Amino acid sequence: MSLVAIGINHKTATVDLREKVAFAPDKIHDAMKSLAAITPSGEAVIISTCNRTELYCNNSEAADVVAWLEEYHQLSHEAVEPCLYQYQGQEAVKHLMRVSAGLDSLILGEPQILGQVKQSFVKAKEAGSVGSTMDKLFQNTFSVAKKIRTETEIGAAAVSVAFAAVSMAKHIFSSLSTTQVLLVGAGETIELVARHLKDNGVSTMVVANRTISRAEAMCEEFGATAITLEQIPDFLPKADIVISSTASPLPILGKGMVEKALKQRRHQPMLLVDIAVPRDIEAEVADLDDAFLYTVDDLQSIIEQNMASRREAAEQAELIADDQAHQFMEWIRSLESVDSIREYRTQSMAIKDELVERAVNKLAQGGNCEQVLLELANKLTNKLIHAPTQALTAASRQGDLNSLGQLRAVLGLDKD
Repeated sequence: MSLVAIGINHKTATVDLREKVAFAPDKIHDAMKSLAAITPSGEAVIISTCNRTELYCNNSEAADVVAWLEEYHQLSHEAVEPCLYQYQGQEAVKHLMRVSAGLDSLILGEPQILGQVKQSFVKAKEAGSVGSTMDKLFQNTFSVAKKIRTETEIGAAAVSVAFAAVSMAKHIFSSLSTTQVLLVGAGETIELVARHLKDNGVSTMVVANRTISRAEAMCEEFGATAITLEQIPDFLPKADIVISSTASPLPILGKGMVEKALKQRRHQPMLLVDIAVPRDIEAEVADLDDAFLYTVDDLQSIIEQNMASRREAAEQAELIADDQAHQFMEWIRSLESVDSIREYRTQSMAIKDELVERAVNKLAQGGNCEQVLLELANKLTNKLIHAPTQALTAASRQGDLNSLGQLRAVLGLDKD
């Protein structure tokens, strides 16, 4: 038995199956208690996201963990087992570290997974399914993930369209906190753009959308102002940055509209990022002075370059994870040696105490001091060398020179 990691993710299973093995937030507390109950150590942590479900158990049999997962979700072995991956010992430790650092994510190096792993760990502690070993493992893992993000460029480059759009704006404007932003559309991509903008200090955002109620719902989260598409000409002159992503079949921002806005801005530059397909902004806008137009194709080339950069950084990150997993297992083995030393010392002291008690009794009964001491020394020696003598004899008879050499070294027989 050892540390075990059982999982299913976006690489091994369909969305349909991933949904079936996922753990709802309101059920995961009881699930971790249930899983911990079947492990001899009582230690278990479950990580469940849209892209993966993973079970980490200490001192467990992989087959028992798989059986529990199948029974909990009422799924057949034939449906689940082919899509599972299993790691034990050092490989399980390394896998957790890779996952937390974003090395196993759908988007290489994405940072959200670390927060999700931390949340899972907190829930496991609340459920009482974290002992000293798992606590040490996850605390080490968080340090390793931080080390990887600090010492490599794994998360430095933008690899999503939304993030790339905001990164481009950061390169053009010295500070985003003083800029005014117009977002056109209220879908998932624009929502993600708004989140990145807010994280980078933007406080003034206007969201234009065909359906005003959808824009208003999004604006509540970001403290933005909602307008209709028809109101764009009124707000465009105030916008330093325009980012558009709608499903409109025709352009929403034409050359004439942008040209008029630039005149009202007294030709202060305007960054326009069109991440819609088909385009939301007429291509001719790029011909205007003081208008800097970028399309989804421009961003895609940036993303491809950045992905190459992340893959290079991932090679460094893999080395860090491998080294740190090895160090953690050395710590585990050191605990095992401490337990063995304690057990050996306890056994030897028990033998000594028993023989000393006998000797003291004999002396109290008037026994000869010299004979009693000699008998004590002989019996103590014979008791202590009994097990090593048997091991040496067995190794010699079997011709096991490797074991024989190790025993001689342990017993100090080969010292110069």
